[in-house]
Amino acid sequence: MSSEQPQGRGYHRIERSYGTFARSFTLPSTVDTERVRADYKAGVLTITLPKKDVAKPRTIRIDITE
Repeated sequence: MSSEQPQGRGYHRIERSYGTFARSFTLPSTVDTERVRADYKAGVLTITLPKKDVAKPRTIRIDITE
């Protein structure tokens, strides 16, 4: 069972299920699948999807000599 309730300018999605529940989604290619982590505390599921090192922006220092 799913419902959406207006909350200001956006929406707050609430899902309630009875019995077995499953959710699946496709990860982007920039996610390091070996380091994905999930934590479940106080009824909240937090999923951490770290980026691969090649997907992160790099800073390159440039020395200018005159």
